[in-house]
Amino acid sequence: MLKRSMKRRSEDIDNKVPDELNPMTEVNGNITDSEEEEEEDFLQTLDDDTAEDCSDADEGIDQTFNSDDTDSGNSSDLEFESGDEDNMRQFSEGENGDGEVNNINNDTDEDSINEADIEDISTSDEDQVEDPEGNEEETATSKENEKVEKSKKKNKQELEDAQPSTSAHCRSKLSLLQDIPTELKTSKKSKKDKKLSTKSQRFGQEYENSDTSDEEDIRNTVGNIPMHWYDEYKHIGYDWEAKKIIKPPKGDQIDDFLRKIEDPNFWRTVKDPQTGQEVLLTDADIELIKRINTSRIPNPEHNEYEPWIDWFTREVEKMPIKNVPDHKRSFLPSVSEKKKIGRMVHALKMGWMKTTDELEKERKAKRGPKFYMLWETDTGREEMRRIHDPVSAPKRDLPGHAESYNPPPEYLFDEKEEKEWLKLKEEPHKRKLHFMPQKYKSLREVPAYPRYLRERFLRCLDLYLCPRARRVKLNIDAEYLIPKLPSPKDLQPFPTVESMIYEGHKDFVRKISVEPKGEYMVSGSDDKTVKIWEIATGRCIRTIETEDVVRCVAWCPNPKLSIIAVASGNRLLLINPKVGDKMLIKKTDELLSEAPQADVLENERIKIAVQWSSADDKEQEKGVRLILTHFKVIRQVTWHGRGDYFATVMPEGANRSALIHQLSKRRSQIPFNKSKGFIQCVLFHPIKPCFFVATQHNIRIYDLVKQELIKKLLTNSKWISGMCIHPKGDNLLVSTFDKKMLWFDLDLSTKPYQTMRLHKGAVRNVAFHLRYPLFASASDDQSVIVSHGMVYNDLLQNPLIVPLKKLQTHEKRDVFGALDVAWHPVQPWLFSSGADSTVRLYT
Repeated sequence: MLKRSMKRRSEDIDNKVPDELNPMTEVNGNITDSEEEEEEDFLQTLDDDTAEDCSDADEGIDQTFNSDDTDSGNSSDLEFESGDEDNMRQFSEGENGDGEVNNINNDTDEDSINEADIEDISTSDEDQVEDPEGNEEETATSKENEKVEKSKKKNKQELEDAQPSTSAHCRSKLSLLQDIPTELKTSKKSKKDKKLSTKSQRFGQEYENSDTSDEEDIRNTVGNIPMHWYDEYKHIGYDWEAKKIIKPPKGDQIDDFLRKIEDPNFWRTVKDPQTGQEVLLTDADIELIKRINTSRIPNPEHNEYEPWIDWFTREVEKMPIKNVPDHKRSFLPSVSEKKKIGRMVHALKMGWMKTTDELEKERKAKRGPKFYMLWETDTGREEMRRIHDPVSAPKRDLPGHAESYNPPPEYLFDEKEEKEWLKLKEEPHKRKLHFMPQKYKSLREVPAYPRYLRERFLRCLDLYLCPRARRVKLNIDAEYLIPKLPSPKDLQPFPTVESMIYEGHKDFVRKISVEPKGEYMVSGSDDKTVKIWEIATGRCIRTIETEDVVRCVAWCPNPKLSIIAVASGNRLLLINPKVGDKMLIKKTDELLSEAPQADVLENERIKIAVQWSSADDKEQEKGVRLILTHFKVIRQVTWHGRGDYFATVMPEGANRSALIHQLSKRRSQIPFNKSKGFIQCVLFHPIKPCFFVATQHNIRIYDLVKQELIKKLLTNSKWISGMCIHPKGDNLLVSTFDKKMLWFDLDLSTKPYQTMRLHKGAVRNVAFHLRYPLFASASDDQSVIVSHGMVYNDLLQNPLIVPLKKLQTHEKRDVFGALDVAWHPVQPWLFSSGADSTVRLYT
């Protein structure tokens, strides 16, 4: 009804406005025109963007919105599609002011709500808020109406004052014209809201199945800033095309009140802080707000009473983690804890035990009062500066005669002294004087000193950097730090020259061993052969072929037996070389042919590890007498000094890596139930019943009689390659693959007495001479280094270690150089084997 009356009033006014007011109407028309243009531009820019924050439209209505820019930019067609054909309407906006007013009227017609809907809203409002005093409400509304009348009269009065020439009839029409814009605004807003709701519905359909909560709000591009910054401006921000978003016209409280009474959708209108526009909430939005206010789940489709899903099975399953509830006894106090606390309480009662507070009190009582020396210590100038034990700044020497402007003639430089002084320009600290004395007739003729500023600066720098602390300086010469070693000439004899090359092998010569008398030598090679050489002539006396690579050979140290132990693959061959004394060869054969009677039954564990057997006829001809078949590849074999016992090493044998064998009884034993690492090599002590076992990083010494660990030597190296013990038995030499040699004094410490880094490659092996104070090392850098190692009988005197000679004659093959070294038992001669398939003698 209200809108129809507005329509009639506007038509009457259009008919009755006199010619005087025509310009005014044109102005109003232009204003409305421009507002319409801004509105249309605003809506077009928002066509793709604003829908992100718009809520869904009313359910049951499918709306489409199309906007086409015409040449003028003012006209646009809106088309709404609904389920009912009666609601289909089309309207267009004209270019002139009159057309605009008609258009607005059409909009108001279209936006008008059915009376039934208004009744529903009013009833719902009444349901929500029940006012028991209806009369008071009516009186309040009547008062508001009176206020509105008064304000209208006041406006009319102002108009009369402003335009005295205008007639009263015109004034009344003018007041009516002034009321029209507010009505136009409301109709425009409703139209705009309808457009936005159309877009929002279409947008809602587009993003129906996705989450747009994190989408950027791009209706206003100013970003996340306080919007009150725009309070003093006509616009509230900028749209996506960088056009200003003009603030909507702001009415006073009376306009708001009139809208509240007249606009049925006022209660569901909210203001958008981003754009300043008023947004009409849809039924879906209101439903969502209601659900949130009543602390319900916002999604109405969510079913709170869905059927129960059985997540866990009833069957007992084997799981790695248990979640069994705690036993009842875990909630009861522990009996042991109860007794403990009881004892503590009793001790506190009896005074045997004291609390922390009591202990603190006792400590304070013991300390007593503190006294400070107020007059003696704190008054001194240096004490006040908090510089204790200060050092006075260094002072320059007083000037002498040479620094005078008129020095005596003996202080002046002659040509020779001047040349010397200039010669030491690069080493000025060697000069006697830091300047050249000069003679002037008078003080007035002395020029400015050219190096004055430089020297003053250096002096200040010295004072500035001088540490204010007293240090006791030790004057130690560099020569003092180097130990005074005797000259190599004084330490002769030692091998210096390569005397002979023993050639015959076709592959690496891994190991060599010399006969106890020093007449013959044996070598084992990767070409699966063992060769016996005559040392003096360099002749190969015998070649014994084996089935596998020969990794180790060792001549028995007992001079009454002629036996060589050869490690070939997983077989240990005991060979009679048939060289030297014939009686000795015969005696050895008799000894090895007799099989002793077994007193004790052999353990099954040992039987699996090693089996003793006699050689067949074919191998007997080669000289092989006994064969010990091991379960893994043998890397090393070593003899005890007496020649009855020998040990073998199989690095891959785990707990059975090391085995000790007895020749006379033909039996073996496993010394360790559990190995402490990856065993590399073993060694017998020359005098005591001790057994040295070298793993990758450490060396353990065991007592064979007591069967216990005596000592563990720490090498701090990555990988041990070999070791050799001094003939006296109190010093051990260890070679490592990380280019080091370690000398251990067994009586002194578990750490190396001296670490020698003489080689540039991995050190393969080391050897002590039996008679002379010499030791040698072979390395992958093709060199063999001979060193003097004197061990004194006086325990207080440290061993003397002096490197003597580097012998580099072996050729390199791949990365390998010299592989093994061995000393002659009597002479100071050295044998070395290498990867170049040769054995070399140095004398």
